[in-house]
Amino acid sequence: MQRLQAGERAGAESLKAAGEESADEVSGAQPDEAIDPRITYPCYKSFDEFIDVERLKSLDDYITERVKQHLQSQADLQFYTGPFKLDDTSPERPGSRMIYLAQSQFPDSYFDLDRTDIWEPTSASGEFSLLMDFIATLPFKATGRMLIMYDDVQRPVPAHRDHVSTDVCHEFIWFRTNLNKPFYMLNHETGEKRYVESYSAWFDTVNQFHGTDAGVGLTCSIRVDGSFTDEFRKRIPTPAVNRASTPALWASTSA
Repeated sequence: MQRLQAGERAGAESLKAAGEESADEVSGAQPDEAIDPRITYPCYKSFDEFIDVERLKSLDDYITERVKQHLQSQADLQFYTGPFKLDDTSPERPGSRMIYLAQSQFPDSYFDLDRTDIWEPTSASGEFSLLMDFIATLPFKATGRMLIMYDDVQRPVPAHRDHVSTDVCHEFIWFRTNLNKPFYMLNHETGEKRYVESYSAWFDTVNQFHGTDAGVGLTCSIRVDGSFTDEFRKRIPTPAVNRASTPALWASTSA
């Protein structure tokens, strides 16, 4: 666990350094790059049609029981929004926590999430073996960072972007075993929120904001980063500009 803590600090510092170089963007300004006119924010692409939702839902009690065991120890790392928050006064560490199912061989860097060759399972992955079995069915040819995000206190996660590099698009799946977590995408220019209604999603983490309203009881979600299979990538439309907007283009052009 010490390596993860050190890695988290290193990753946080690298993002803060990026923020110092992009002060206007940290304050909430939109990245200065064109976006395909077909894209409408806020948006997300549901992956429910591509995964076994019933199998995922069947893991609800299993995951809840094990997360509650982690709550008792209070040893998990706190979730870090990064510096790219919509409201500069909101906390970077709002109080929710993370269980890493994979750890990097190097100091943690956000831009290494999909470098699948440097990530290896943590001891916690053994506690969640059925979840790991489910992850193995997802349309990845290899996985990188994998983590569970959870909270049992009624508090929000502030609206934020993960980074501001429009030429970087991480391939990931965000998913959950129930619909209790009030997770949303936000168009900061219009103030419009769109809540995720599906069990799974892929979304633009750069050109729009995302966050969570205060939930009731224990709320959990899982994010798995990696490389989609070549066959799955054939389904995905590619924007001519702003690669980070790829999931938004797919969401906006889906029937």
